Amino acid sequence: MRRPLIWLLTCLMIGCGGHDGPERFSVSGTVTFHGKPVPAGYVYFTPDASRGNKGPQGYAEINNGRYTTAASGKGTVGGPHKVRISGFDGIPVQGHEQMLEKGRPLFTEYETTVDLPKESTAKDFAVP
Repeated sequence: MRRPLIWLLTCLMIGCGGHDGPERFSVSGTVTFHGKPVPAGYVYFTPDASRGNKGPQGYAEINNGRYTTAASGKGTVGGPHKVRISGFDGIPVQGHEQMLEKGRPLFTEYETTVDLPKESTAKDFAVP
């Protein structure tokens, strides 16, 4: 009985698991292409090492023109980031060799850069 109590008190004082890396912040917003919401896709936030930022990559799925990293649990570390966006028409396609569950691509993967705050924030993207 004594050992579990000591373990519990130690965990409360110094922490046990649950925190696996730097603090992450939620990013959410909209993604449009030619002024219309992107039906399906992905947004990837990669810390820009060339500008001195490091940490894990953030990620979100696009659904009906909206995304949030809170849904994936993969927020950003804030600071300068390279952003990659893939957008699809949202109509699943069954080919003879593959399944395109998000549908056909609307555009070639779009890349841009952003400087995100070290707090939860909103950021909209308009793919040209």
